[in-house]
Amino acid sequence: MTLVAQVSPARREAFRILLAVEQGQSHSDDLLRGKAVSALSAADRNLTTALVMGVLRWQIWLDGWFRPTLKRPNAKLDAEVLTALRLGAFQLRFLDRIPAHAAIDESVELAKLAGQRFASGMVNAVLRKLAANAAPIDMPDEAAFNQASVAAHPAWMVERWAAHYGEDCARAICRHGQTQPALVVRLETAEVENELARAGVALAPAELLQCARAVVGGDLTATETFRDGRVRIQDEGSQLIAELAGVPLGRDGEETQGYDRILDACAAPGGKTLILAERHPQARVVACEWSAPRLRQLQERLAAHEARIDFRLADAAELQEDSAFDVALADVPCSGTGTLGRNPEIRHRLRVDDLARHAERQQTILRAAIRAVRPGGRVVYSTCSLEPEENEQVIDTVLKQTADARQLSLESNIDALRTNNVLTAAAAERLHRQLTSQGALHLLPDRFHTDGFFIAQIERI
Repeated sequence: MTLVAQVSPARREAFRILLAVEQGQSHSDDLLRGKAVSALSAADRNLTTALVMGVLRWQIWLDGWFRPTLKRPNAKLDAEVLTALRLGAFQLRFLDRIPAHAAIDESVELAKLAGQRFASGMVNAVLRKLAANAAPIDMPDEAAFNQASVAAHPAWMVERWAAHYGEDCARAICRHGQTQPALVVRLETAEVENELARAGVALAPAELLQCARAVVGGDLTATETFRDGRVRIQDEGSQLIAELAGVPLGRDGEETQGYDRILDACAAPGGKTLILAERHPQARVVACEWSAPRLRQLQERLAAHEARIDFRLADAAELQEDSAFDVALADVPCSGTGTLGRNPEIRHRLRVDDLARHAERQQTILRAAIRAVRPGGRVVYSTCSLEPEENEQVIDTVLKQTADARQLSLESNIDALRTNNVLTAAAAERLHRQLTSQGALHLLPDRFHTDGFFIAQIERI
């Protein structure tokens, strides 16, 4: 499909990406990092991202808004028409700086250019009807925002979260899924922070880690500091997983001197691998990744540390090592329901039946990781899922089948991070309150302004 100059570059690219996602051809995060978007001006890149992410976050709600205006509300619409309607409706409802005529006219033009000239009149009529009956708003009222946020998620997801975490928490999870996640960076030195300040990047303390900062102003990606890799973007919850795994603990829960052999079983994109390598400069880290392209990206990203990291093309579920490592991190592939603010399209393609398939593979990876550590060694298991099938139930199933393993509380890990000034005192106290009765940790998306994570620790006996 070729879209020409009658449409602004940002809307053209947003339409192309949303259509590809709707047709199952690609993922939005890959397309937003692609060459076509990179070639846009900074302003157009920002608008493209806002349009794509906004439509994907609010897609279910938007469909419920415009479909009653159709002559046949339940009619099956071609993907091009559906995408044009969603894109126009999102701008009318949520982007008050965009004139209604621009949102409508360019959505109509997009439908025409995509081969839907006959349906373009319907797109025009529907969007004009919406514009006449609803002024653009950003839903500042909390009750209205909460109600709309729940409606923007699949009912089956919300019902599960309400059953597992309670209705108030389910609403908070939905609210988090409709907001732009905080941009958090990891800093190793005060000089890097000063360098960013001189470049016009404003930072604020993050929620948990002493070395984490939230970006509250400026363009981080335009700085030489970022381009040279002296600061890196990483969700604070993701950083915490690696920090918890990297705490060197003996059988009695006391800290030891360190580790010699570390396994990162599912390493890409490499942020956690790098933290493990930084915390244990004397150790050999084996980083496994089953995808060859992702392994190449991992190697490129961590090239400066390749002397201490073994990059291995390997499926974590098929690892054959026995008693080879002191500690293993199994940050397993999962449904990703804890990342809906960052990856909103997950809600549109995930089905409840997928959870059992994920869980089967997760169990296999966890069993292989337990076998790979020595007696007395530990496995930290983590997901970015909120679903019990991928979290507690995986742990329970594997432990029932594994005689030489037991679950350990993360309490000692948290205390050690506080003692070593990795965690703030307030964060340590709050994390203790989030521990389950088995000592696992739930980082729910509304609690610490992080993505949602589950973290548990297993010891090989």
